[in-house]
Amino acid sequence: MRVGLVIEQFCPLRGGAEQWTYQFTCELLKLGHEVHVVAQHFAPETERMPIVPHRLPQARSRLHLARLAEEKVRRLPLDVIHDMGVGWCCDIIHSHDGSRFAQWEQKLKLLPWWLRPLKRRMIGVLPRYSQFRRLVARQFADGGQIVLALSEMVARDYQRCHAVRPERIRLVHNGVDTERFSPDHRPRYRQPVRRRLEVGDEEMLFLFVGHDFQRKGLATAVRAVGRLVAEGLPARLAVVGGKRLGPARRLAWRCGAQRAVIFLGSVDDPVPYYAAADAFVLPTFYDPCSLGVLEAAACGLASVTTLYNGAGELLTEGVEAFLVADAADDRELARRLRALLDPAVCRRMGEA
Repeated sequence: MRVGLVIEQFCPLRGGAEQWTYQFTCELLKLGHEVHVVAQHFAPETERMPIVPHRLPQARSRLHLARLAEEKVRRLPLDVIHDMGVGWCCDIIHSHDGSRFAQWEQKLKLLPWWLRPLKRRMIGVLPRYSQFRRLVARQFADGGQIVLALSEMVARDYQRCHAVRPERIRLVHNGVDTERFSPDHRPRYRQPVRRRLEVGDEEMLFLFVGHDFQRKGLATAVRAVGRLVAEGLPARLAVVGGKRLGPARRLAWRCGAQRAVIFLGSVDDPVPYYAAADAFVLPTFYDPCSLGVLEAAACGLASVTTLYNGAGELLTEGVEAFLVADAADDRELARRLRALLDPAVCRRMGEA
């Protein structure tokens, strides 16, 4: 079968959508399918893959990019077109952002209560948001496409925010490679990485992995670790990902956690850091189905995340993870992290 995959950037080292699409492509190739990838950018790591690449030119806007993708795929002899949220000309729409409308609602909670009405009005009039509304209106219009939802939370958002009929929706949670992400890597990486990071054996190392610091709730995690440090508890936080580290570094200083938080930036391979960590933290405001939480679980780490993370549907509160209700509540997050400072609790949940 000739399968067309549409994504903005085809790169295994970027975010969740890019990682998932790369792994999905590898599986399709193993099954003998002819895979055509339509993208603006192809990473060097993909150049030797036996795919048929179709490069899109630079676009002026999201809508322009969607039109360019439509023009490209209409000319290709494809049996099925699987779009990762770029355009609307497809058989399967699979947005790894979930519902943009639901995401906007959740991100309002990042603002003081008195600023939220103003931001809502801005969302209603600013060109950037109006472009997204026009894009998703065409993506979710009932043209016979299958709509893939990464979680039950996202499926509900599609019905509530975009009037997608339930019978069009298929639920497909994200998945991870359980050979690459495994507790088996601890003997090789744990002690060398902890020594390099200057983390003592008696210290609890929490791990945060993500690029969108604001939406993923890094500020809440830093403030929570600051609370533990102020109590004299042996808590450290390693932050993998992101490019603009300045604001987070300054927040760590204000919280008195500048020596407890380690900013690692973007890394080619997060596996050594999962192996070195004791638990995972991701107080996200909206995440359709976090790969980071699933990777942590595969590596045998307990997680603390929020009810607005679709991956939480695969976990049980108090068994493998703690699920907090408010992504901005650093006091509650600190309470859950404090519970994991008990080695027996952390070990039990990690094994689960």
